[in-house]
Parts: sequence; C-alpha cells; structure tokens
Amino acid sequence: MEILFAMNGVNSSLWLDALRKAMPVAKIRTWLPGDRAPADYVLFWKGDPVALSARTGLKAIFNMGAGVDALMRLVSEHPGLIDDRVPVIRLEDAGMARQMVEYALYWALRFARRFDIYEAQARERVWQPLDACSFDAFPIGVLGAGKLGLPVATALAGLGFPVRVYSRSEKGAPGVTPYAGPERLMAFATGARLIVNLLPNTPETEGILGKRLFDVMADGSYMVNLARGSHVNDKELIAALDSGKLARAVLDVFRAEPLDAAHPFWSHPGIDITPHISARTLLAESVAQVAEKIARCERGETLAGLDFRRGY
Repeated sequence: MEILFAMNGVNSSLWLDALRKAMPVAKIRTWLPGDRAPADYVLFWKGDPVALSARTGLKAIFNMGAGVDALMRLVSEHPGLIDDRVPVIRLEDAGMARQMVEYALYWALRFARRFDIYEAQARERVWQPLDACSFDAFPIGVLGAGKLGLPVATALAGLGFPVRVYSRSEKGAPGVTPYAGPERLMAFATGARLIVNLLPNTPETEGILGKRLFDVMADGSYMVNLARGSHVNDKELIAALDSGKLARAVLDVFRAEPLDAAHPFWSHPGIDITPHISARTLLAESVAQVAEKIARCERGETLAGLDFRRGY
C-alpha cells in the first residue's frame, strides 16, 4: 500500500512518524516535484496541485482538514485534476468539534453575562453593576448543522440558551429548533442576540453575514464567525457595528490570511480578532481517523466523499 504525503505548512516529521506508527505496513513517501509514481492514497493539505494530477491507481484522496474550499478552488482552476471516480475524503472532526464548542461557549457566556461591558467599564474605573442576566432572554442562532455546527448548538442549549440552527435541509438535536432552506433564513435570524457561523463555504453562503441578516437581529446583538472570511460582507459588518445594531463581532477567519496590517478590522473598537485558531487540526486524532478510513477502504468498504456540486 503506497501513501503519498503532500501537506504544506505542517511539521512533516511529526506527521510522518505518527502515520508510520499507525500504519506500519504502508509505504509512505513525501511528494517531491517530478514524482509521478503510482499511489493508493494521497494525504493533501495546501499542497501543489501537481501532486494530484495524472496520479494513477488512486483509491482515495484525503483533504487533511475540515475546510475544503482551498481544494475546491484547485479543482475549479485545474479541470480534470482529480478523476471523478476517486473519492475525496475530508476529516470529519479530528478533535475540532470540541475546540469549536469551547470557543463558542466562551463568547456566548462572555456576551450573555456582559463581561465585555464590565471590562470596558473597568478600563474607565467605572463601578456599575448591571441588571442580572437571564439566558432565557438571550436566543442564539447557529448557522450550519454539520459535524461542527450541531455540537456547538447542542452545547449552547445544554447551558440553557434558547438555540436555533439553520441548514440547507432540516437537522435538529434535543433542545435545538431547526430552520431549513433560504426562505427560512430571516425567520431563523429574527430577534437573535448572538449568531455563530459554521456554514460551509459555497457560492450560496458568500456574504451571508451582512446587512440583510443583521437588520432582523436584536438591537445590540453579537456575531461570531468561525467558518470562512468570505461569509462576511466587511463593509456591512462595520456599518452595523458603527450604528450600534451589532454590539460586537468576533472574527477568527478572514478573506485573506494573515489579515493585512492595514485592514480596518484591526483598529475597530467593536471587533475581536483571533488568528484562525478556533479549531486546530490535531495530529493524533487526524492520523487515527485516516488510518481507520484507509483500513475500511482496504476491506472493500465504500467511503463517502465530497460532493463537488454542493461544495462540501
């Protein structure tokens, strides 16, 4: 069994060591320019598209992260790059869901308990207790009901928040109200005090976090974007913050990363920025998942791949 390692931006030696321990019978090699030799599997992340082209005998390609838009872009830019018969497998969780839950819970609690306001008051040496908060009066909407969105929605509901979730097709969980389809988007967002975005990056979701959505949210509400920067209409977000329609926005992802030092997000007093760290790919969990899926494939089982038409 031949496995081709084509991952950029990672510690290759750590990954290769873990992969060889998990699959000792496999022959694992790092892709180098000019490598056209056959392979059974390719582990790909932000690599050179040449590593995928004209690769014969492939049983599957593994996209080594939850985000698939970079690979989707490569496929659109290089027609025929991947044989339609070869499944492209994404990492379903690999420890990311728990991290997303932690991140979302932190901000939901911070805003519901108004610690952001207390922090601002403390900087001004203002001693002013606010009225007691009630989670019942702090409805939260989660955009996206996939492998990351549903765990976030369920965890928030478990704390006592009224939680609603939006997706292409109706998906629910205990304590979570489902909304499905574009015609239900505004109803989903109406009156929300906080929106957490975990949607897939598709043409339909481009700029979804914009004026139309903000206008139906509660006045002085909050937004947390954990999906992709392209989901945000930058100008409309700043306008909503400047008008007070939104109280704050938390951004972990951006259209171009790293975020340019001159970008207005850096200096805006209503924006909190983190450097795309809401959920990192965890090596041990990722390797275990890849090894398990390869073992299934070697047993003749069919692995569900990406739907390039839907974009996820």
